[in-house]
Amino acid sequence: QVQLVESGGGLVQPGGSLRLSCVISGSIFSPNVMGWYRQAPGKERELVAAIISGGNINHADSVKGRFTISRDNAKNTIYLQMNSLKPEDTAVYYCHYHSRMFGYDYWGQGTQVTVSS
Repeated sequence: QVQLVESGGGLVQPGGSLRLSCVISGSIFSPNVMGWYRQAPGKERELVAAIISGGNINHADSVKGRFTISRDNAKNTIYLQMNSLKPEDTAVYYCHYHSRMFGYDYWGQGTQVTVSS
């Protein structure tokens, strides 16, 4: 079992910043992929950014240059620093863990990010 607990969402004005955190605990093995997805109302869940246990990082084109994913292995925590937020970034953001060894996926409960003036 793997548990993911997110924090850091909220309401922010356009152009503002937020940092999301996700503490991941339980049966964590390498290789793995940890990342962030988001789902806006009426839309499918989409990948925002992911970081592989070997260090490779991917960001969706829509957030490149504005969002940064990072990982603190000592704290078993991943972060998503979101700058220059836009109204279209409004969504529920989900932390995600994928085990490449066993092929299973776990999700956090989601945290709401609302970008509005």
